[in-house]
Amino acid sequence: MRPKYFSLLILIICLIPCTSVTCAKPGKPAKQTGGKITKDITPGADQTRLYVSYLKGKNAAMVVNQTSVIGPRKVTCADSLLSLGLNIKKIFGPEHGFRGNASNGATIDDAVDTRTGLPVISLYGKHFKPTSADLQGIDVVIFDIQDVGVRFYTYISTLHYVMEACAENNIELLILDRPNPNGAIIDGPVLDTAYRSFVGMHPIPVSHGMTIGEYAQMINGEGWLKNGVQCKLKIIKVANYKHSAAYVLPVNPSPNLNTVQSVLLYPSICLFEGTALSLGRGTMLPFVQIGHPLLKGKYRYSFTPVSLAGMSEDPPQKNKICYGIDLRNYDTNTLKKSGHINLAWLIELYRAFPDKAHFFNAYFLKLAGTEQLRKQIEAGKSETEIRQSWAAGLTKFKAMRKKYLLYQ
Repeated sequence: MRPKYFSLLILIICLIPCTSVTCAKPGKPAKQTGGKITKDITPGADQTRLYVSYLKGKNAAMVVNQTSVIGPRKVTCADSLLSLGLNIKKIFGPEHGFRGNASNGATIDDAVDTRTGLPVISLYGKHFKPTSADLQGIDVVIFDIQDVGVRFYTYISTLHYVMEACAENNIELLILDRPNPNGAIIDGPVLDTAYRSFVGMHPIPVSHGMTIGEYAQMINGEGWLKNGVQCKLKIIKVANYKHSAAYVLPVNPSPNLNTVQSVLLYPSICLFEGTALSLGRGTMLPFVQIGHPLLKGKYRYSFTPVSLAGMSEDPPQKNKICYGIDLRNYDTNTLKKSGHINLAWLIELYRAFPDKAHFFNAYFLKLAGTEQLRKQIEAGKSETEIRQSWAAGLTKFKAMRKKYLLYQ
């Protein structure tokens, strides 16, 4: 049993305004870059005064994970709202699970949360979309997940399916919006919908520069839900936020994005998941180093991936010494100032790789969202030439994006 004062303590914590943000620091984190941090940014979840009374008397389900926290003490949103007397009936968990401790791509089963006693229905197991039975008796679904602003980060795919299920069952979706740490970058090839998958559902670029709330409005507005259904949305906006703001996430968004540096490099680095190279999965510094055993002699920097429970249990190039690029001290302000993802690393490492026939794998097509990028790199096209091929698609996307923006 919880102590009698537990609910009162949680209530006090929830109502403390969030005046600063800090980065969780598992292991030895990379050097923080990304510009001056805006101290007064307040996520939607922290602004309980704007939605708690609205939820009173409603049966609610929550789409949440370990990033769904309230206040500087980072109390989970589900625990907080339960302590405030709200009728939270069940949890829907995305990739990595409700508590965020499952490895990337790991199938997650339904369960009962040991802390709250709530049923947890996996949206990354038998199905991606809540069923009508899952939503029976629910009046409102609350979506509160920290995204990183990248097309193949699967939380926006979960958002799509949750919106679709809510629309089909006439249930409102309440979005507690959070900042996009890569909000200043709109870049990359726009997805060709012939290659639609769970890691790329919509015709958007690699880095889209939108928050979850803005993205939900785009999904509705562009008619991307099945049969053109519309989801009823209520969005609690982030206070004092603009897309160019530097924001350090209070909680790691997933097990392998465990430093500020990895979050800011992710839009540029994740394309390497579609290659033979290691991105540092299986080390405490994933997404800040890239390498392969065959690059020995071409690069001095090295690292060795191993099995790490809860992060990467079977990482690429496991137990092999990989040689390549160290990005721990790369100035990510360069990306923000240019508004571009870094394409040079992909071109450079392809040219350096001795076994070019096996550099790319089948997953690259899903990540790139187009056949063109691989063909361009294999043909030796320059970065300038490749970027020129993106221009028309990006111009069209930026014009579409403006219609749905909630922030500068």
